[in-house]
Amino acid sequence: MKAEEFDKKFDDNEDISAYLDVSKAHRPDQEQKRVNVDFPLWMIHQLDKEAKRLGVPRQSIIKVWVAERLRKAA
Repeated sequence: MKAEEFDKKFDDNEDISAYLDVSKAHRPDQEQKRVNVDFPLWMIHQLDKEAKRLGVPRQSIIKVWVAERLRKAA
């Protein structure tokens, strides 16, 4: 398929997913890296309490709160 034809399909809101190879696609700066952090027990209890209240895992709260703080600091 020529680029002009691909562009036209895209511009016409046609489904172009069949023409894309996303097997090696990645989102820059979104790769995951595991880190270990030690928290005092009282923090873990508070995190678990909040996680239960919101119905989400503890890790989700930590990620959201750290992301919010980093955005404020930027």
